[in-house]
Amino acid sequence: MDFFEHQDQARRNTKQLIGLFGLAIIAMIVSLYAIALMGLVSFFEQPLQFWQPDVLLAVSVGTLSMIGAGSVNKMIELRRGGPAVAESLGGTQVNPQTTDFKEQQLLNVVAEMALASGTPIPTVYLLRHEIGINAFAAGYAPDDAVIGVTRGCLEQLSRDELQGVIAHEFSHILNGDMRLNLKLMGILQGLLYIYIIGRILTRSSSSHSQRRDRDGRLFCFGLAIMAVGGIGLMFGRLIKSSVSRQREFLADASAVQFTRNPLGLAGALRRIGGHGTGSRLQSPKAESASHMFFGAVFQPSFLQGWMATHPPLSERIRRMTGQSVAPASVPTASIATPNELANAGAMGLAAQGSPSTGSIPVGSASTGSTAAIPPVEQFMASVGTASPQHLTKAHAWLQSLPPELNEALRSPTGAMALVCSLLLDARPTVRSQQLKLVQASSLAIEPAQVEQIADLLSGLDARKYLPLLDLSIPALRTITPQQCADFFKQIQALVKADGKLSLSEYVLQLIVQKRLRPHFQKQLEQPKAVTNLLPLWEDCQVVLTLLAKVGHTNADDAFYAFKSALSSLPGASKRPLPQALPTFTLAHLGPSLKRLQPAVPKLKQAIVDAAAHAVLVDQSVTIREAELLRAIVITLDCPIPPFLDTAAPSSQTMPTKAAVPNR
Repeated sequence: MDFFEHQDQARRNTKQLIGLFGLAIIAMIVSLYAIALMGLVSFFEQPLQFWQPDVLLAVSVGTLSMIGAGSVNKMIELRRGGPAVAESLGGTQVNPQTTDFKEQQLLNVVAEMALASGTPIPTVYLLRHEIGINAFAAGYAPDDAVIGVTRGCLEQLSRDELQGVIAHEFSHILNGDMRLNLKLMGILQGLLYIYIIGRILTRSSSSHSQRRDRDGRLFCFGLAIMAVGGIGLMFGRLIKSSVSRQREFLADASAVQFTRNPLGLAGALRRIGGHGTGSRLQSPKAESASHMFFGAVFQPSFLQGWMATHPPLSERIRRMTGQSVAPASVPTASIATPNELANAGAMGLAAQGSPSTGSIPVGSASTGSTAAIPPVEQFMASVGTASPQHLTKAHAWLQSLPPELNEALRSPTGAMALVCSLLLDARPTVRSQQLKLVQASSLAIEPAQVEQIADLLSGLDARKYLPLLDLSIPALRTITPQQCADFFKQIQALVKADGKLSLSEYVLQLIVQKRLRPHFQKQLEQPKAVTNLLPLWEDCQVVLTLLAKVGHTNADDAFYAFKSALSSLPGASKRPLPQALPTFTLAHLGPSLKRLQPAVPKLKQAIVDAAAHAVLVDQSVTIREAELLRAIVITLDCPIPPFLDTAAPSSQTMPTKAAVPNR
């Protein structure tokens, strides 16, 4: 099952959730209707009549209103996505500039996995008061995702075990589970409202020092309502169980696929089994988020089977290692872990011996050689996944960064200075004007720091500027909304300094806005899903036209690439194809990508496949094509790892405006 099928499966799970939710409501209405009939007999001494449509209508409206109010209230609370969940559980954001070794290690492991899988680096939260071993991923989309870990994770797990847990959580991000999990939290909260109301009634009636008969009946009525609320609680756990358990097996398998290290993840599960607290959490909010966690947050014995949100630890370990071992029977000290990933023959991200032509033939992406451009099929298979090779390269590359650059990336001003340095022009007059714009801004960015970072970048492979941009995002998320708005204005001013827009400038703006806007803008109403390619046909042509133009200087070659890519779209044979390359420009790309975003996963799969055809049809790829294709795929919410080992520039010059790719 590939990335797009996982997304479709998540959509189908949402429909299943709605069906089970409907059954829960029906069961609660029937139960409350029976209680209402008994209440009429008890309170008003009416004769018992089983069929009273007016009572059934009143009960139905009241029940739906209470459940709806509970769900809507919770959904409003969750509008902020992942951060709202993490903070409700007592989590605090890990500062990118932390000096704590364990926290630095956690941030590095998360960054490695993000770079290897092509996802934005999630914001990391630490549940400092939770000593159980657990973790979760939450958010509506990869761009607003957070990863939370308990203090027990940092204190009890080795680096390999922590990496296995983080890889498990990244699989939830890549497989589309997060959005479904947030929907579960919001919808199921409504089912609990009936129980809460019953509890209020019982407490109210029992608070009287001298309870009258009427108070006694109210107390009994409250208990009955609580019992009905228990039905909602039971259905809620059944719904979470039906959705969660198989997704946990899938996440375990994906984590092992990402790391090729089953002992790391299995070791973490064994530590849970041998730890006194296990994976349990103390937070009173843990129940509503129980389906999100790496391990079970509560383990009552009567729920171990068909109502458990997680499979048994022993079964998860058996599927990964083939060993039938009871987790609790394995002492922590006896857990064998493999050598650190850094000692497993880490490879640098830069290709060796790149030709000076700027393009190389298609080949295997896993070899690390210069002939490492994947064919379309391999490219499509890499969407939404990570490989051990990419993980190894990401780890090695992070370790190789100059300390000054690494330190700058962890601070807000340093991260902003990095972005500004990527926009500097090679021409002294334009460059001087840009530095004056930096000096005049209200963002406290030092022009000297911008130039210093530019000097550091001059010694790096220019193909790694976009990964560096991704590394700057966590620090940029810590600025205020006003600073973010001013920062976007600063970027615009630097781009306009020479009076023209280059492709690399456009790509940089596209990615920065995509990564940051979910954190600084209110969640807008989700557009209706597009299930047909017909209304998107012209937008597809915009994307394919620009990719074809970027990769070919010859008009005939560009038209051939465009036509080949367009022909690969579903239904292309039934539509008249253009007889010449359309005249779309970069100004058309932004609006088209915005209209393509609501497409359902299978349509996005077809669009990304066609885009890959436009780039790879000539069996070679340039840095310009790689950057634009990567930006387009990212904008469509399709995570893509570093997949195109394009040739390095013939000389490593200052990464000024003239030296940045796409000039």
